[in-house]
Amino acid sequence: MLQVTALQKSFDGFMAVSDAHLHAAQGEITAVIGPNGAGKTTLFHLITGQITPDRGSIRFKDKDIVSLPPYAICRLGISRSYQVVNVFDRLDVFENVRVAVLSRQRRSFNLFANARRMAVKETREILQTVGLGDKAGRISGTLSHGDRKVLEIAVALGNRPELLILDEPTAGMSPEETEIVLQLMRRLRSEMGITLVFCEHDMEMVFTLADQIMVMQHGRTLIQDRPDAVRNHPEVRAAYLGDDEC
Repeated sequence: MLQVTALQKSFDGFMAVSDAHLHAAQGEITAVIGPNGAGKTTLFHLITGQITPDRGSIRFKDKDIVSLPPYAICRLGISRSYQVVNVFDRLDVFENVRVAVLSRQRRSFNLFANARRMAVKETREILQTVGLGDKAGRISGTLSHGDRKVLEIAVALGNRPELLILDEPTAGMSPEETEIVLQLMRRLRSEMGITLVFCEHDMEMVFTLADQIMVMQHGRTLIQDRPDAVRNHPEVRAAYLGDDEC
């Protein structure tokens, strides 16, 4: 579904991504790991069109998407979340998700329509899927950190993605909240058929959840393989898995 090849991106002479390769098969969960500064978030920005690579190719369902703006990439079927929660804090939970659904339907600029009658069923279904159905009327800024992260995933689902990219989806969460997100990611794959790519510092979660793991080091791909092969790779063990800071 996603094929990234020989990607490069520099900023004022600093090579943030130097030789990144990533593939994500349809229906699989792929993790991207590496220390802070390895280039993971920059890689996600490149895939989703926030920035343009200097070199390399990005193909989604065999379509070249390097030159496309973010909204066009989103409409093709790629959604993402961010390290820092990115929702409308003054809107309630329901309206946050409905905005995404209406945007996908290209109905958000109809000034003469009553938005309160639109996309109600689909919005409720998304909130039930992520476990926020009973908090639909809550103002988003009053939610716990864990619920706000889950809400951001719900907003991403409003675009009906085929590929969902999650940037540290459990950062700052308690073990109980982390388990909720882990189970949610499994359901998105098994029940909705969504392909997932995520980066995460929780190695237990990564090796429990991922079908494939890509390891980044200094902006380049060190290896991508099945979890057992990554765990036993000598460079990975020396650089990451022997250290708590993975």
